[in-house]
Amino acid sequence: MELSNRQEEIIEIVKENGPITGENIAERLRLTRATLRPDLAILTMAGFLDARPRVGYFYTGKTGNELLTEQVRKLKVHEYQHIPIVVKESVSVYDAISTMFLEDVGTLFVVDEQSCLSGVLSRKDLLRASIGKQDLNAIPVHIIMTRMPNITVCRKDDLLVDVAQKLMNKQIDGIPVVKDSKSGLEVVGRITKTTITKAFVELITDDHI
Repeated sequence: MELSNRQEEIIEIVKENGPITGENIAERLRLTRATLRPDLAILTMAGFLDARPRVGYFYTGKTGNELLTEQVRKLKVHEYQHIPIVVKESVSVYDAISTMFLEDVGTLFVVDEQSCLSGVLSRKDLLRASIGKQDLNAIPVHIIMTRMPNITVCRKDDLLVDVAQKLMNKQIDGIPVVKDSKSGLEVVGRITKTTITKAFVELITDDHI
């Protein structure tokens, strides 16, 4: 987050004089309280300042990098998950390739007759299957997919940074978001490397505030 000159002045005033009221900050800057209110709100929401009723504002003592790290560690999967792209176990490799192309995704999640997770298909899986003279319409995806329990999953309340670590450690493009059902793990969402990148970029742009 890039601060304006006035916001940096406010932080310096609070550092030297905190706790200090908004009225006193406004006086030192020769501004009205109303003019100052948006800057104080931004600095408080961003974590540079804290405020206590009838006491005033005080500096938290945290740097921009520390605040950014705190924000990253608060992000949850359910805030960023997307609709999962799933196929049935009986779908052919040819149809799976078509689905991946049309949906513009790098990973497909395979579900059984109870719509529970049974496998995962990556671009590499489909590429390997398409090499040679095999009839792709005759090969069902359950033959080439990665099966449970060798599938990395996450849940909606997991931290996004932990999922990012899983993506890196496993060197995979996407992870299914699942929830427990009577029949197994129901796929309710997906998190991808693109999802993670977008979330982290939003944190360091003005649009996030």
